Amino acid sequence: MTQTDLLSRIADALERIAPPAPAETHWLAHPAYVWTGQSARAVDTLEAPALDLLRGIDDQKQRVVTNVTRLAAGFASHDMLLWGSRGMGKSAVLRAAIRAAQQDHPGRIALVQVAQEALSGVTGLFSTLGRIDRQFLVFVDDLGFEESETSGPRLLRSWLEGGVEARPANVRLAVTSNRRAIVARTMSEQDDPINPRDAVDDRLALADRFGLSIGFHNCDQDAYLAIIGGYADEFGLQWDSGDALEWSRRRGARSGRVAWQYVNELAGRAGKAL
Repeated sequence: MTQTDLLSRIADALERIAPPAPAETHWLAHPAYVWTGQSARAVDTLEAPALDLLRGIDDQKQRVVTNVTRLAAGFASHDMLLWGSRGMGKSAVLRAAIRAAQQDHPGRIALVQVAQEALSGVTGLFSTLGRIDRQFLVFVDDLGFEESETSGPRLLRSWLEGGVEARPANVRLAVTSNRRAIVARTMSEQDDPINPRDAVDDRLALADRFGLSIGFHNCDQDAYLAIIGGYADEFGLQWDSGDALEWSRRRGARSGRVAWQYVNELAGRAGKAL
């Protein structure tokens, strides 16, 4: 066997054991995608509740839907920061608004979800999306930086302020966070004994760069029961307000998520699938 033959066999063997190249993403074919930092995975069905079932957040819902509708139509629209209480529908209303816009503007808009650990690869994503004849909402869920992290805030500022890494005109950002300041989950004003407001003010300056900053707050008892009533009517479930309130007391909270969990319990008791 000649040296050339040996090298050829080695090359063939390496090709066989090498992982296959990721499939090319068809950016016009699917309603949603998940960005991993290096490539995108297509999502064939965008799971989202019907907009009518999202109750107790009427003003927030209207603002999100209006903005997403503008984006889908190619009109001027805003980057969005949805902040506030857990379980009050921040991510659900984004998905529902996108699905509604897809029904009104077939094929014209898609959702691209980005995990926080994949943020550093979003510049490459923007470069790709900017060449696609479609509108995109890039969605980062539950954003909160670590105390020592500086790259995440820097990247967000660059994307939002029109820096060299700015998102293209057919892309808008939507970020959800438990706090408007997008501070680290462990942060409090007592963490910095020298100037406790500096870090918070810096993060608030970042939050102010979003065209829409929409707060979601814990719902009161009436709103909680109204949410359950809407779901129960939709799925034909019998329920009792006293039992629903006891459920929330055991959970220690009233929110859209807790209401949905109670509805899921009702369906299970009735032997129904949701």
